[in-house]
Amino acid sequence: MRSVTPEQASGLLHHLFAAAVERAKPGPAIGPYLPAKPTGRCIVIGAGKASAAMAAAVEAAWPDVALSGVVVTRYGHAVPTERIRILEAAHPVSDAMSETAALLILDALKGLTQDDLVLALISGGGSALMALPAAGITLADKQAITRQLLRSGATIHEMNAVRKRLSAVKGGKLALAAQPARLVTLAISDIPGDAPADIASGPTVLETAPALDARAILQRYRIHVSDAVNTLLEQVPPPQPDLRQDIRLIATPSSALEAAAQAAREQGITPLILGDALEGESAQLGIFMAGIARSIREKGLPFAPPVVLLSGGETTVTLGEAGAGKGGRNTEFLLSFACAAKGLPGVWAIAGDTDGIDGSEDAAGAWVTPDTLTRADALGLAPADFLQRHDSYSLFSALGDLVITGPTLTNVNDVRAVLVL
Repeated sequence: MRSVTPEQASGLLHHLFAAAVERAKPGPAIGPYLPAKPTGRCIVIGAGKASAAMAAAVEAAWPDVALSGVVVTRYGHAVPTERIRILEAAHPVSDAMSETAALLILDALKGLTQDDLVLALISGGGSALMALPAAGITLADKQAITRQLLRSGATIHEMNAVRKRLSAVKGGKLALAAQPARLVTLAISDIPGDAPADIASGPTVLETAPALDARAILQRYRIHVSDAVNTLLEQVPPPQPDLRQDIRLIATPSSALEAAAQAAREQGITPLILGDALEGESAQLGIFMAGIARSIREKGLPFAPPVVLLSGGETTVTLGEAGAGKGGRNTEFLLSFACAAKGLPGVWAIAGDTDGIDGSEDAAGAWVTPDTLTRADALGLAPADFLQRHDSYSLFSALGDLVITGPTLTNVNDVRAVLVL
């Protein structure tokens, strides 16, 4: 496939993105990872953007098991279930329903025995969706800190370290509440590196590695906290007990990228997976990827076209005090890429969040064509200005180049594909 039309190039990129998302959906993925059926009760708990779809998949796989429990997902991500209660709450900043969901999940874990099974369905977004403040602080404290962290450029690992420290359910605390029942965690990873303790801030995962210092993170990013939060952070957390942990990753960023790679091979395009854990500033990654694309296109290094560069992970957008327009990390990456590529012929790109929502907007992401800058200029739009004010969504919306999927009911973080022909 060495000669394609612009329409074919765009269609191929959308096909690769769809293949990645499809691989991450819990329906087909969850069956092989289910444990042996319990002799006692089966309590299903969960939190995350994919948790409702995971709960529905469990019900379909286990029609003969007496299931009950509570799962919380993002507003608009619920699916019908018969035996497991589905709640909806806010993301990325928790709301009152996030706190209510956490309390109901804890209530579902009361009175368990060794014959019972707790099945925890955990996916990205669970940190905000299930939020019960630690003793002594309030939901308002956590909301204020989350808003500041989201603007600061902190990594997801740093944000989750703070969330665990301020939570009564995260950082393995649900695992303690589930005792003495058997606990099995089924997780869909949206975390660079796939560390289970970081997925939704690890509510059912007791950390074996030293935890990041939450107080140091807050100081590094100049996050203002209340006196109550300061008091909590000064306390030494109790040591975690040694519990047997059964954690099963049913979908990961790497598996999604491999699905996209296979779809590229089937179209005669050589895929190069650069990694599933790329981090850093979105705009800087856009410049970097444009440089690789230019080297391939003009010099055939390190590979001759046709090539598609695939990557995943979670970049950041540091807003600063000036604020921002509309957009997320994927559209910011793409706008930076387009500005750096400067209309390089034969180069297209797509990037999107596999949950269908890039940041807080209604698009999963967008795509870039060789004439993105030319079309923007024809509309009297200056892409560099949109990039400077973090208003990437608005530019791609004006061009008609947003990727709109709606909620996909899964989440393995971002998928980026750069096609060089």
